[in-house]
Amino acid sequence: MEKMEYIDLFTLQSLIREAVGEAVPVPIWLKAEIASISVKSYGHVYLELSQSDKSGVIAKSKAAIWQSYREAVLGRFRKDTGSDLEAGVEVLIQVRVSYHSLYGMTLSIVDINPSFTLGERQIQKQQTIDRLTKEGLMDRQKKLRLAELPYYLAVISADTAAGYGDFRRHLLENEYGFAYRLDLFSAAMQGATAPDSIREALDGIMDSDIAYDAVLILRGGGSELDLSCFDDYSLAAAIARFPIPVFTAIGHDRDHHVADMVANTFVKTPTALADLVIDRTAEADGKITAAANRLMVAFTGRLRTQEAMLEAHERLVVSMVRSRLDAAEAKLSFYDAKIPASDPRRLLERGIPIVADGKGVKIDSARGRRPGDVISVHMPDGRLDCVVQRVLLGEDIDKETVKTA
Repeated sequence: MEKMEYIDLFTLQSLIREAVGEAVPVPIWLKAEIASISVKSYGHVYLELSQSDKSGVIAKSKAAIWQSYREAVLGRFRKDTGSDLEAGVEVLIQVRVSYHSLYGMTLSIVDINPSFTLGERQIQKQQTIDRLTKEGLMDRQKKLRLAELPYYLAVISADTAAGYGDFRRHLLENEYGFAYRLDLFSAAMQGATAPDSIREALDGIMDSDIAYDAVLILRGGGSELDLSCFDDYSLAAAIARFPIPVFTAIGHDRDHHVADMVANTFVKTPTALADLVIDRTAEADGKITAAANRLMVAFTGRLRTQEAMLEAHERLVVSMVRSRLDAAEAKLSFYDAKIPASDPRRLLERGIPIVADGKGVKIDSARGRRPGDVISVHMPDGRLDCVVQRVLLGEDIDKETVKTA
């Protein structure tokens, strides 16, 4: 059997260690993304770094921040960015490369450049803005109009967030006593999971049976990196395409994020957003009050006109009634004066006889009388009861007179 040449594992690793030491003898600056990070209670920080392209992850490596460098690295990053180092952040770090026969290759992080991380975020943000502009999504929400009297409000926020509590108190305890319905759709508001979480909340609002007047995305502020999730393309596109007006109040002072740009309206703080809703309602309430006042004035004027017309009619009716009463009283006076003059006894006193039929009804004409009718002739000194023998009318009397002559 032919003797084969070989080396043992330790020798191989020693060769690798020497090669690594020769290839990277001094600390170098390395660009990578933090895939995971674990801070140990005894002081060391362990990370997994990665690099990806369109096909996925193409490189991985372990890294560590030893306790002696921990405050210098993490403290500097926190001071310059306002946020802690976390998974998903792309960093520019200075590392020492070492190889150990038991633990393999290790990257020891000794320094970090926070400006690189912030600069990369700005580049990604601009790329997102350019893409949304190209797709016509930047101004899509601006075409939607908030209801004149907003009442049903869907709020996306962390349920324990101080900003949500401030907004709720400011809105519901408003000085006008306006009432609103607030429905909270809880979501993560920072970190790598925030965009998906907020989009799920938007889906929940769409699946609701309530026709909300507006969607309010609230957060009570934070560092630039904490708020970088609001520069995410998928989240911004979901807001832009949402069919209900979306308002953002993320709580930043210096800059506004892509989510703010595509929203219908953005303000800096949750309480400012509460004021916006209250002012909208107060404006509509003012219009309603003004309209009510105009109606009241018109109604009062119409009522006064009707009252004046009623009074005029009343005076006319009273005048007409009084006129008719006066005429009736004059006629009554006339008859009162005439009745005594027509008293049969007055006629008899003047020597005028009164002729009556058998029923005692006064007769003023011979017409209608027949032979045999009983009549009575009342004289001043007595009464003659007679029976009609003949009835002679106008011409008959004239003829009878000629014969007699």
